[in-house]
Amino acid sequence: MSAPTAVWRRPDWICAESERVKAGLAEQERSWSRGFTRRSFLAGSGMVLAASLGSQLVTTRHAYAAEGTGKTLVVIFLRGALDGLATVVPANDPNYRAARPVIGIPDSQLLQLDATFGLHPSLSPLMPLWNSDKLAFVHSVGARDSNRDHFASQSIMERGTATLSSSDGWLDRVLAKDGPGTTFRAVCEGPSVVEALKASRDAVAMRGIDSLTFNNPSAKIADALRTLYTGLDAPVGALMEHTLTAVADSGPIKGTPKTPQNGARYPANAFGDALADVVRLVRSNCGLRAATVDLGGWDLHSEAGTVTAGAQTSHLTELGSALSAYTTDLGTRISDVTTVVISEFGRRVEQNSSGGTDHGFGGLMMLIGGAVRGGQMHGAWPGLAEADLTSGGDLDIRNDYRDVLGEVALKALGLGDMSGIFPGYTVNPLGVMR
Repeated sequence: MSAPTAVWRRPDWICAESERVKAGLAEQERSWSRGFTRRSFLAGSGMVLAASLGSQLVTTRHAYAAEGTGKTLVVIFLRGALDGLATVVPANDPNYRAARPVIGIPDSQLLQLDATFGLHPSLSPLMPLWNSDKLAFVHSVGARDSNRDHFASQSIMERGTATLSSSDGWLDRVLAKDGPGTTFRAVCEGPSVVEALKASRDAVAMRGIDSLTFNNPSAKIADALRTLYTGLDAPVGALMEHTLTAVADSGPIKGTPKTPQNGARYPANAFGDALADVVRLVRSNCGLRAATVDLGGWDLHSEAGTVTAGAQTSHLTELGSALSAYTTDLGTRISDVTTVVISEFGRRVEQNSSGGTDHGFGGLMMLIGGAVRGGQMHGAWPGLAEADLTSGGDLDIRNDYRDVLGEVALKALGLGDMSGIFPGYTVNPLGVMR
């Protein structure tokens, strides 16, 4: 459900409707006892009203508790399949140059990371993080069960399982192990709850904390809205109650200064706005434990461009500038916040005839934070020689994404262990965290 900034310009109508519903509740119960169900009631005009109101509200499933502080895990999902080989590039590699004669990044343009890899120059704003040991990468990483289908692969990764049969996501299980928290312990910066939190009763989906507002926030209106949903089955009734609670509890957070700190300058777009809102939540000490942010547009099958111009360079420039502003804005709080940047799979090693790359296998993950063992590459690297490739030309997966996410969640949130987070899989840490 989406979360706009203003609702209900006719509070008198709502109060009148509330009285009508009050008067009808007894008749509803009698109807249900004669064979009608609450589900059939929702299928009628009551559902129309629920949909019209609910579509204007934040999605939330947890009542607010006391304020809290602590550590936060932020997951940024680059949807569409990031080209890891154009982001962290194998340097001085003749196989790479042969596979990408047009779109490959020249060695002379790379920002040196170590003896094997260099960073795309558009990500130069991230080099201070690398040099201060707050940025690390894992190459040749992914889900061995992915099938080059964007949505299925994203779903597998967000559920943390080998199949799509799981009814919950990996962050659901992390939060269950973490224990109860505040209303804003789990936030999805966007119009809906992501699959990693699909079963959570805690997750709040919103387009920024300032979007949680009513035109007329009086107690009378709130009581009328609660009455409208009295007697309705979950999730509609519970959704309304929790929505009203979340809107009310957003007040103290809104008192936290919105202006970025430490000279941070975000790009003027939705991604920058979402990251700025995450930092604001962290600074408010609202008990944020997990936050998710999405950035799409990475499916570059054609005209990816060169190192100086094109879609790949443009996307990486946006990503680098936003992440730089985000970490600058966090300031010393970066020691409390661990950020994972992930994508559903990588791209083919060889460029295609359209000047882009097709769906591949092994991908790239970024790790940012004061608790990260930064300034280094982690995990195994297979190389790009023909004998080392898989599936007829893909970078092999030598590092399971669950080993990275499991270790990060364990250390970043201070969990006791990772049992049950990835059903049927035992996490083997790569040493990405301090």
